[in-house]
Amino acid sequence: MSTAQGARARARIEVTAAIKDEARRQLAAEGAAKLSLRAVARELGMVSSALYRYFPSRDDLLTALIIDAYDSLGESVERAHEAVAGAGPLERWVTSCEGVRRWALTHPHEYALIYGSPVPGYVAPQTTVPAASRVGLLLVGVVRDAHDSPGGLAELPPVPEDLRAESDRIAADLAPDLPSPVAAALVVAWAQLFGLVGFELFGQFNRVVEDREPFFRHAVRQLGRGVGLR
Repeated sequence: MSTAQGARARARIEVTAAIKDEARRQLAAEGAAKLSLRAVARELGMVSSALYRYFPSRDDLLTALIIDAYDSLGESVERAHEAVAGAGPLERWVTSCEGVRRWALTHPHEYALIYGSPVPGYVAPQTTVPAASRVGLLLVGVVRDAHDSPGGLAELPPVPEDLRAESDRIAADLAPDLPSPVAAALVVAWAQLFGLVGFELFGQFNRVVEDREPFFRHAVRQLGRGVGLR
């Protein structure tokens, strides 16, 4: 790469970062539904046509912000998990879940972007899936390690007959090497984990739960036991 090409590449990276930073500021102030490329361009002193060379549409900018948020969350939880890599499965599960909560409390507007109300008219493309899957795959990995260990998982009750086909489908898609009841329980735990975080972040625990950190730790420990972790 020539010196001129390198300078252009660096400039593009810097402008892209500035566009994202301003978009995140607008997310915090106005919410995702009101994100506007024209407003971003105006705040950066750019003409709209110049900004479109970086993000052809609002949806392209939203997609980039969503992927960044999922990756930031994933990296945070992975670091938390790595810090207790030698611990037992239940402790690794709890620590990873606590990583989700810490990230959400530190990045409330980005959390709202990926786990809050859908943005009207926006449909996330498949390119968001790898980043969005990072936390889920980590938690599945914790359960898989426990399943493959000498102690194994605690036996879960069988799923009801009318749910068996759906449970088998979930297992085939999510974790074909895990028992069907465990895969279904993982989806339940996943929904409850983000429900707990969302309730705290969006004020639903006000005047209900005051000492929230130990409450959360207890709750996610119960979720871990619910997927068979001993």
